[in-house]
Amino acid sequence: MQIHHLLEQNSIAAKFLAELRDVNIQKDQMRFRRNIERLGEIMAYEISKVLNYKETNVKSPLGISVSVEPDENIVICSILRAGLPLHTGLLNYFDTAENTFISAYRHHISEKEFEIKVEYLASPSLEGKTLILADPMLATGGSLVTVYEALKPMGTPAKIHLVSVIGARPGVEFVAKNFPEDAQLWIIAIDEHLNDHGYIVPGLGDAGDLSFGLKAQN
Repeated sequence: MQIHHLLEQNSIAAKFLAELRDVNIQKDQMRFRRNIERLGEIMAYEISKVLNYKETNVKSPLGISVSVEPDENIVICSILRAGLPLHTGLLNYFDTAENTFISAYRHHISEKEFEIKVEYLASPSLEGKTLILADPMLATGGSLVTVYEALKPMGTPAKIHLVSVIGARPGVEFVAKNFPEDAQLWIIAIDEHLNDHGYIVPGLGDAGDLSFGLKAQN
């Protein structure tokens, strides 16, 4: 798997990420969502550099301009609910893409043990298309791998791009072992550790709760 670690080079993405991590700025849910959305836009721009393009003619008021546009059928898949702001950022740039939504959550067997469960999937065919699979937090990697398995009945994509804001080194390594070799991971930051509960350290907390509020506990 090819890994594109965007913070290896300084850019404005570092500022947006710093605000996402900041416990004081996190109190503003709208800004939190917008920062994830902006990072999604940045990663969409980076992905656009490796797509296939076709030539097209554009008629202006004064003549014809020769241009290019992406020549791939893109499907953006987001993991509910935390993936929604990231999905919006990607869709802002790939505005003609098809869309897939899937639920994946941690079902806790014990305090430190959990399994990933999928309960909802809405997707077009993925056969021969370019799949962009988005999950803002790549902790253990279990969610992305489980979702990938759940998507297989929808067809085999020609290309796979994974998009995350923050990942933990163990999760990145796990994903690399369980996706095709030609898949590409686009990620803003890679943190080194997971804690005993499988959360990224230093990370930023629960992206879903910070975006949309706390969930009721069953």
